[in-house]
Amino acid sequence: MSIPNDHPSHKLHESSYLRACRRQEVDRVPVWFQRQAGRSLPEYRNVRGAGSILEAIENPSLAAEITLQPIRRYGVDAAILFSDIVVPVNAIGFQVDVIPGIGPTVDQPFRDKTDLKRLRVLEPEVDTSYVLETVKILVDELDVPLIGFAGAPFTIASYLIEGQPSRTHARTKSLMQSESSIWHDLMESLSDIAIASMRSQVFAGASAVQLFDSWAGALSADDYKNYVFPHSQRVFDELKDLGVPRAHFGVGTGELLTLMSDAGADVVGADWRVPLDEVRRRVGPGTAVQGNLDPAVCLAEWPVVERQAREVLRASNGKPGHIFNLGHGVLPETDPAILEQLVELVHTEGLHPELSAR
Repeated sequence: MSIPNDHPSHKLHESSYLRACRRQEVDRVPVWFQRQAGRSLPEYRNVRGAGSILEAIENPSLAAEITLQPIRRYGVDAAILFSDIVVPVNAIGFQVDVIPGIGPTVDQPFRDKTDLKRLRVLEPEVDTSYVLETVKILVDELDVPLIGFAGAPFTIASYLIEGQPSRTHARTKSLMQSESSIWHDLMESLSDIAIASMRSQVFAGASAVQLFDSWAGALSADDYKNYVFPHSQRVFDELKDLGVPRAHFGVGTGELLTLMSDAGADVVGADWRVPLDEVRRRVGPGTAVQGNLDPAVCLAEWPVVERQAREVLRASNGKPGHIFNLGHGVLPETDPAILEQLVELVHTEGLHPELSAR
């Protein structure tokens, strides 16, 4: 079922972000930042209040305000919904919390086949109605596209199995290799949840979606192809009829970029480890690219940030199909003034890499 004719994405079809996603000519290189809303902004700290991030997400007016803050400050070309990739699995009762300084933690991690029963079908209008209300508030306020998102099956599986963020993903890989039938059943369930969540966000008004496979870089290309690729591919395939851009992002995924593109994404985001011209080569001419300034660079003085941003722009060389972004999320200690200058630089010089040669 496609989106209706009065959907916001139709009204915003000339936006530089949506055009870049489709590899069309733009009047300026669009830019937005992963984690552009949040702890780096004083206005966020002023409104955030006490309680967990999940409680803030469950407050539509607050979540909408937090989403809007970086749009007002930076003038970026897209908003990304203030939410979290664990919201859907927590909403269906898997008891996931987001602990400051640690990240997502699971009270009772996934261990065996019996835990599959804990993953019921997501009913967005019931389970995550507050997310949809936030989206509806935002589309009335925004004059740029809103990006909805979900956690990719592998990354959500890794949180559920490990119980918290992991450096090695040892339990996850062990289950994947030794209990492949259970693994694929788990991935099927998590794919269903991601699909339902993103479709509901689009029907509520989101103009694009991004699948975050944050930890896929922990896998070899062969393991990704055998155990993850079919499920990511199904997610993208079941969103195709919506007609909105679909982006795919992971960290440390340089060796997986071709596969991530082949899974069906319109846009592949890359971290800072691979130059953008090489990212383009790996994803192929039919896929737009997003990235890829190292977030840590933004902690330096402006001349350093300026120089490194120009390197990204030179690597892109003004070609269609580039959305400027960081190679991961904005770090909490980032000076917002640096990002303000960065947006201005990208808008001014992005299509003219010769300006960046100075």
